[in-house]
Amino acid sequence: MTRGLSPRSSELPRHLQVPQKGRQDKSCCGSSLDLGRIRVILTHNITCASKRSPDDYHATLKTLNSRGRRPRKSLGQHYMLNAEINEQLVASANVEEGDLVLEIGPGTGSLTNVLIDAGAIVLAIEKDAHMAALVRERFADTNRFKVLQEDFIKCHIRSHMLSMLESMGSLSEKTRYAKVVANIPFNISTDVIKQLLPMGDIFSEIVLLLQDETALRLVESSLRTSEYRLINIFVNFYSDPEYKFKVPRSNFFPQPNVDAAVVKFKLKQAVDYPAVSSTKSFFSMVNSAFNGKRKMLRKSLQHICTPVEIEEALQNVGCLATSRPEELTLDDFVNLHNSIVRV
Repeated sequence: MTRGLSPRSSELPRHLQVPQKGRQDKSCCGSSLDLGRIRVILTHNITCASKRSPDDYHATLKTLNSRGRRPRKSLGQHYMLNAEINEQLVASANVEEGDLVLEIGPGTGSLTNVLIDAGAIVLAIEKDAHMAALVRERFADTNRFKVLQEDFIKCHIRSHMLSMLESMGSLSEKTRYAKVVANIPFNISTDVIKQLLPMGDIFSEIVLLLQDETALRLVESSLRTSEYRLINIFVNFYSDPEYKFKVPRSNFFPQPNVDAAVVKFKLKQAVDYPAVSSTKSFFSMVNSAFNGKRKMLRKSLQHICTPVEIEEALQNVGCLATSRPEELTLDDFVNLHNSIVRV
């Protein structure tokens, strides 16, 4: 009897492998490959949409197998097997005809396919050279797609996007801003967020598939909890985040140890940022505050001014003189900065 796929295995079991040309796979249905049989095998784990994109879970597995590719753990690769989730991602970003969309880590191109079907022009950044070649070949017949084989964390995304916007002649209001729609590796999610959120002059909205725990922490963390961190101040300074929906782990191959979730960040324009004299000095202060999270602010910020001055500033903005960083809202930090930092 053929063994099934272990939930965390990155190797396809025999009953999901696509036979090479001239060979017959008898493990499914006797003399020939039965695609219907494959769909029945998979549907116990995957919610099927009533009307699927042509690029469904079978197409993803078939593509990986035909190229002899296995997901690389070092790159955090987990491929989406549910076409309906891809469609919901695109819908969450309100992607329309003519939109310029940045996709990070296109993989086999399943989400890319839905974006192009929605009328988007897609710029994809793919670190894996093999997957970059795969999607470049797959979408070679369309002028709506460009892939760059680069590490997103190290690439000059601003210059890439400006170049694309200029080449589109995007002077009209509709195409003035681009969007981001991506199923990103969980292990780079914080780095991606830190790089993209301050780019409200380039992007209007960002829709990311993140680890569910991370998504909840970014959107719903409350004051006076251990989950309230510097990243919460950062996210709310530059955007209005919204938790959209949860994605069970069974929708990915290989199956990760955690569930995922979709978060939408509506980016603010510079004129809408909280009023601080310098964003650099503001985040330097906030970073110092959270580096000494267990310390009172009068101690962790004493390199800026004296403890007495900090106590007075805290009381002037409506906080206790003994406040710690997890007790201050974004507005509190803004007011405190403007009281004690001289730029």
